[in-house]
Amino acid sequence: MTGLAILVTTVDSEEAARGLARAALDARLAACIQIAPVTSHYVWKDELCEAGEYLLHMKHRAEDYAALAALVRRLHSYETPEILRIDVAEADPAYAAWVAQSVRRD
Repeated sequence: MTGLAILVTTVDSEEAARGLARAALDARLAACIQIAPVTSHYVWKDELCEAGEYLLHMKHRAEDYAALAALVRRLHSYETPEILRIDVAEADPAYAAWVAQSVRRD
């Protein structure tokens, strides 16, 4: 294991995605966040739904997952937000070092 993980979430607007990304970066809980528009299909309260959303991939140290998830939960507008942790099995050593340096909080 590399000690790196990716938190995945979706939000309902580009503005919300940018705000969440800024908050995570300002708190130094994520080193890099990618934002992409997606169309999500899901069942919510027994109804089939389709919605435009913004997908965020937040690269972070695995040890910071709980704090990053708490930040996402606090700022998220959804009743039940998607918050997934994907552990990184391998990463380029230089990239892993950059992530660690980027989120260092002295």
